[in-house]
Amino acid sequence: MRKQIVIFFMEFYGLLHPTDENNKLFKSNFKIMKTITSFITVIILSIVLMAAAPSRVITGKVIDDSGYALIGASVLVKGTTQGTVTDVNGEYSISVDQKAKTLIFSFIGMETKEMRIGSSNILNAQLFPGKMELDEVVVTGYGRVSMKESVTGSISRDKRRTHIRGTKAMSQSPMYFTGGAYYEQQTIHNTEGYATIHENGFKDVKHNPLSTFSIDVDKASYANVRRFINMGQKPPVDAVRIEEMVNYFTYDYPQPDGDHPFTVSHELSTCPWNTSHQLLLIGLQGKEIDKENLPPSNLVFLLDVSGSMSNHNKLPLLKSAFRLLVKELRPEDRVAIVVYAGAAGVVLESTSGSEKDKILQSLDKLSAGGSTAGGAGLKLAYKIAQKNFIEEGNNRIILATDGDFNVGASSDAAMERMIEVEREKGVFMTVLGFGMGNYKDSKMETIADKGNGNYAYIDNIQEANKVFVSEFGGTLFTIAKDVKFQIEFNPERVKSYRLVGYENRLLNDEDFNDDKKDAGEMGAGHTVTALYEIVPAGSDQSYVDIDPLKYQSNRDNMKSRGSEELMTIKLRYKKPDGNKSTLYEIAVNGKVKKFDRTSDNFRFATAVAQYGMILRGSDYLKQGSISDVLTQARGAKGEDSEGYRGEFIKLVNSSSGFVAER
Repeated sequence: MRKQIVIFFMEFYGLLHPTDENNKLFKSNFKIMKTITSFITVIILSIVLMAAAPSRVITGKVIDDSGYALIGASVLVKGTTQGTVTDVNGEYSISVDQKAKTLIFSFIGMETKEMRIGSSNILNAQLFPGKMELDEVVVTGYGRVSMKESVTGSISRDKRRTHIRGTKAMSQSPMYFTGGAYYEQQTIHNTEGYATIHENGFKDVKHNPLSTFSIDVDKASYANVRRFINMGQKPPVDAVRIEEMVNYFTYDYPQPDGDHPFTVSHELSTCPWNTSHQLLLIGLQGKEIDKENLPPSNLVFLLDVSGSMSNHNKLPLLKSAFRLLVKELRPEDRVAIVVYAGAAGVVLESTSGSEKDKILQSLDKLSAGGSTAGGAGLKLAYKIAQKNFIEEGNNRIILATDGDFNVGASSDAAMERMIEVEREKGVFMTVLGFGMGNYKDSKMETIADKGNGNYAYIDNIQEANKVFVSEFGGTLFTIAKDVKFQIEFNPERVKSYRLVGYENRLLNDEDFNDDKKDAGEMGAGHTVTALYEIVPAGSDQSYVDIDPLKYQSNRDNMKSRGSEELMTIKLRYKKPDGNKSTLYEIAVNGKVKKFDRTSDNFRFATAVAQYGMILRGSDYLKQGSISDVLTQARGAKGEDSEGYRGEFIKLVNSSSGFVAER
């Protein structure tokens, strides 16, 4: 073979038969080869130089038309799949090639904007609302637009051509960009599930002097409602749980300084949605604990990797969220990872928080596919948690799923029975919901409630940061369990009352003293807020129609003790590892303040509750509007260092065009 190659080149250069003619051929062909060699050398050098060319880091901030930072806005290098998203301050940083000319900025509901990269390494962008009508389209992801058939119907797509009313058909499947890559639009069928909520009515104090309920520190409803509003849709009525919306926000209640792990605050004023009534706020403030003083954690990440989790706002977002938590872990903390799809399995045995790279690598390798054996996953997670149990530590399962369990123990009742048995062994539960379309809110709420835990909905990386970083202690560390409220109203001050929200947290009066009755858990630094709408004694309004009692005809003539008191507040709670409850009781005189003299806590909580009543179309909303909600919230915004109250104001304002009011 080598001989043949040598002969070829000798003939090419005319060296095989050295004649004058061949000598000329040699010179001519040598020049040709020399030119080709030089050309190839130039190409190789150019490639090497291009590869060696230093990249630039472009930074900037993305704001909306009002100057507010846009959180989670997409920043893409045009012509590539290279991109990033803005942080909680609307800021971004992206490394680009020297030849990159243009960045593309996009955000849900905003016009996409292209901007040329100049000589400066700082490039700020301002986005403006899109021109597409909300009644024509539904935004279902970053830069992702589908035809809207109905609010509760399905969103479908022809695999070859997608039509949007009034526009030319697209020649290929729509694409959206997130997380540094393009994704093809998927078919979404709305099969979301929510437990039915029947709004609390008024109770007559002389016949029902006691109001008993479990605390609720879940915050999923607000984030889920926000998701619907940001999509230009009014949320389903049963997705609106007013107590979770109110408790999404923290309030400036005093820290406890006594034997109890929380303090109780109260405030009374005129009810803004019915000025002939009064509104009572009761606030609970959990004791804050410095991170370094928190007990060691034995955590089990129970992650749904079934086929329903394949969408960009599910498993990819889940991975990003848990990366934030891993960075918060201490060496004394431990993490195991259990996954489930068609079956359940352990992908990481319990590992020290000091081995962050190992934990993150296990997360990064996860992919979605298969059915959803949620029951098997829960059983295995409890087994792993017990295997690595830390006495006097924080033993907790963190379940992340869309709630779409469809293999094995999948009914709410089956899940409830299994979890009720396992929770008695000292393992707590945190449930994190992801995604849309097939989201099973009712199932996840059941798991959290029965598993001695809390429940949040993660719709973006900023919400993950709130849950895992800003509220790290409250999310993961319980300071009191089975916390119950019982309010006894004084009939000389109160004719009737209505608890605002907490419909699925109501307890029988006798449950208050029953230590076997499960109730809510309170985390370190958590606040809990409850609101009562009160009809004052002497009012001619009557919301309760009860026939006269045959055997207790003297009930209406009962005299109350301490007639100056408005009520008595009683709480029962257990230590995280205890089985016997402690009683906390205080009497309240309840001086009525003018509404504009109430605290920011009172007025902001009232604004959120009133917005929830508007979304639910409450029968008890006699007056009030979106404009009133905005006025109250803006006036009570306060310091708002993390921007959550400001976000609420913006959310309410953006919904004014499609949220119907009375």
